[in-house]
Amino acid sequence: MELKKYILTLSCKDQLGIVAKISTFLAQNQGFILEMAQFGDLSTGRFFLRSVFEYQNNSLNEGQFSKRFHGIAEELGLDWSLHDPLAKPRVLLLVSTAGHCLNDLLHRSRSGTLPIHVAGVASNHEDLREMTEWYKIPFHFFPITSERKEEQEEKIASLVDKEKIDLVVLARYMQILSPFLTGKLLGKAINIHHSFLPSFKGAKPYHQAFYRGVKLIGATAHYVSDELDEGPIIDQEVLRVDHTHTPNQLVELGRDIECLVLARAVKYHIEQRVFINGHKTVIFK
Repeated sequence: MELKKYILTLSCKDQLGIVAKISTFLAQNQGFILEMAQFGDLSTGRFFLRSVFEYQNNSLNEGQFSKRFHGIAEELGLDWSLHDPLAKPRVLLLVSTAGHCLNDLLHRSRSGTLPIHVAGVASNHEDLREMTEWYKIPFHFFPITSERKEEQEEKIASLVDKEKIDLVVLARYMQILSPFLTGKLLGKAINIHHSFLPSFKGAKPYHQAFYRGVKLIGATAHYVSDELDEGPIIDQEVLRVDHTHTPNQLVELGRDIECLVLARAVKYHIEQRVFINGHKTVIFK
């Protein structure tokens, strides 16, 4: 019989003996540690830990773990969570007209290389309906105008609640979210920006890069925040270019990088490898 696995994630003020106390607790409760990674950030004074473990007798469930772990959590002042690595998070994809990131994520989901359940795709355009429905995924068309932006975002928020969404992915969704929606999705929404941030924020970053004559282009996946393209960065990738590349060629080259970076960021997130640390992230790969 396969043993039940769990992922324990926690953060707290850095202090003496955290790893020893967590390891001892798991051992005393028949938890066999398969992975453990930890990091103490001197600049913020915060400590982060991720542990994958299994129970030797499969006798302890989440509720029992929580009850037994309460004392040590209180003692250390832990912000902690216990996760089932086999549970597929429910994901909502937001898109506009570019379909490369959408197609990549849907393919990875269907092939099983990215274990997520795509509960729906929402868009302010109809362009990607056919692609979405080919994958047999519900498509939600929420048109937007400057006068109806609030109403449109309320529909997205309602869909998130109705479908019990765990993660929202902006897969080239070319709209700036309001503080209402960014607040609701804090730490649960990932955006792909087609630039190596912090350079070239906002619209048409490849064209900005072209006119600056850069030799590297890239893509950045980050959590959504109130400030445009300022959320904590999860993953980045770059590609060398030169003076012969036109803006359109840079856009074409960038598409593959965007797909790769966004898929990696989503994978890190659903595997509970990402910890938000102020304006930065800690990622246990």
